[in-house]
Amino acid sequence: MAMGKYIRTFWEGRWHDGDVAVMRAADHGIWQGSSVFDGARLFDGLCPDLDLHCARVNRSAEAMMITPTCAPEDMAAIIREGLQGFGPGQDAYIRPMYWALHGSDLGIEPMPGATGFAISLEEVPMPPADFATTVTRTRFRRPVLEDAVCNAKAGCLYPNNARMLTEAKARGFGNALVADALGNLAESATANVFLVKEGVVYTPIPNGTFLSGITRARHIANLRADGVEVVEKVLTFEDAHAADEIFLSGNFAKVTAVRAFDGTEYPHRPMTERVRSLYWDWASGQR
Repeated sequence: MAMGKYIRTFWEGRWHDGDVAVMRAADHGIWQGSSVFDGARLFDGLCPDLDLHCARVNRSAEAMMITPTCAPEDMAAIIREGLQGFGPGQDAYIRPMYWALHGSDLGIEPMPGATGFAISLEEVPMPPADFATTVTRTRFRRPVLEDAVCNAKAGCLYPNNARMLTEAKARGFGNALVADALGNLAESATANVFLVKEGVVYTPIPNGTFLSGITRARHIANLRADGVEVVEKVLTFEDAHAADEIFLSGNFAKVTAVRAFDGTEYPHRPMTERVRSLYWDWASGQR
């Protein structure tokens, strides 16, 4: 189901208007789940870090044993061409994606060199700047590399995220804070997480159980350039309750404020506002 009403699809070498059907019933990506994607954003006429998102989808494909077929620089050029179909003020969610077409031998592992490729440009507005969510704990955890392809932005990982969100929303919360295999704080169900305590920003150190996001890295760089101390370390849920602020970091919304974690509220969020301002200032400078 599409999120937006206006969609453009790159498929078989050209752009099409609309949500084009690109998979067949016997494609490996449908029945074996061998698909990867990445997400970039168009907003205010800007497309920050597009090159990094294009490079990452190729790394994700390789991690899923899918042969990437489009060089990152070519992919970025194709996307920019497709975005010309969007007018001023239109925000878009940009999804380049690969999937395996065939399997080898028993059909389980993807066949090298047999790859489907498409790009979806979907008009999806950026969330309001003043939006703030609530979070809770979830019994579902992030897997480790020995259990799942954690080093890829793979479609097969998202049913686990959906379980987390469904559990949280059933209890009246907007999102969930998620543990790694050891029970430490890893991320939210949809994005990386940052805690703020006495002017210092903390974020879980990447340990292979979650993707260390492109937008996450951009926030860290922006904050440090602005003189803010940012510490990557092992964090607990007790640290989250003791924090002055919590915010989430992901491509879809860039910065999402958290107003409450279970019974703990965060009524004042100056660092969250600072992070947002720094990001938009940086992105405007890339025009």
